[in-house]
Amino acid sequence: MRLKLLSYTFFSVMIFFITACSTISSSENPQQTNDSKITASAATSNNFGPHENVNQPPVPLKIERVSENEVNVEMTAQITDIEISKGNMYKAWTFNGEAPGPVVVVKEGDIINFKLINMDPSIPHSMDFHAVHAAPSKDFIDVMPNESGFFTYQANKPGVFMYHCGTKPVLSHIANGMHGTMIVMPKDGYPNDGKINREFLIIQNEWYKYNDLEDFTNGVPSNVVFSTKALKEGQLNTNGVVGGLVDTPLLAKVGDRIRLYVNNVGPNEVSSFHVVGTIFDDVYIDGNPFNHMKGIQTVMLPASGGAVVEFTVTKEGNYPIVTHQFNHVTKGAVGMIKVTKDGKDDGSATAGH
Repeated sequence: MRLKLLSYTFFSVMIFFITACSTISSSENPQQTNDSKITASAATSNNFGPHENVNQPPVPLKIERVSENEVNVEMTAQITDIEISKGNMYKAWTFNGEAPGPVVVVKEGDIINFKLINMDPSIPHSMDFHAVHAAPSKDFIDVMPNESGFFTYQANKPGVFMYHCGTKPVLSHIANGMHGTMIVMPKDGYPNDGKINREFLIIQNEWYKYNDLEDFTNGVPSNVVFSTKALKEGQLNTNGVVGGLVDTPLLAKVGDRIRLYVNNVGPNEVSSFHVVGTIFDDVYIDGNPFNHMKGIQTVMLPASGGAVVEFTVTKEGNYPIVTHQFNHVTKGAVGMIKVTKDGKDDGSATAGH
């Protein structure tokens, strides 16, 4: 067994050494066929050997505004262990050591200068930003192991957008953890900006059997979970893990008008997003102010779909955040907003759903 593993590892390293000497455009490079085969091999293995002893610590997102309408964004592709439920450690393929990856916030019209550093020692990765206009064959191409890629594009539409690795097989890269959210703030804001007391980002994602393309394709998720990413310093920032937003609920004060940026990063399931105990006063589908709806109980989000929802909490208590597909709630798709008189945690137990 040890000899077979060594032979496999040597073969993988030699193949990637060869491909690293070629261009990385999948549309122009015949060697991409070999890259795809190697990536597919990684995705179908139950224990991908080259990752076995790799656990790279999270790396902070680097984002720097260099002018009024231009930002530099630097992210990493890396392998990081994440405990998605008690005792269940997943060797996740991630951006920056988080799954979902860190939230990227830019403004409508921004030019984004993007650098992706591939820290994965074994396989290529890439970035597909749903928020930009780009030529995928040039702007979303693979970055080889231990190399960096540089790309420039513009975010012309406001909204809440998914990002994910686009390397084949795409399903494996997303399901293993390479997904996240970019928020493009509208240049003229949202109509109720002056009335919002608190705002949070909520992301829904699924987990399956580790690195199992067959399960990703034909199975059902083992867990469906919510996470939040800090929109400002001091806010809660979590991975997509069971109970993450129940054990540490989001906090609000009686009478607060709350805005949630919501993104379902899938990869496969629909989200019927609902907050128990309230009605969404205003909803902006995909987060675009043009797509305005009022008085909505549940927002349907396809895989990759986003929204901005706004509502008011009128009484003290716990307000569960769920997808109203309750088979997914039993698998972990529940969070909590704890509403108190002063907006501080009163130490009471969170309960419900």
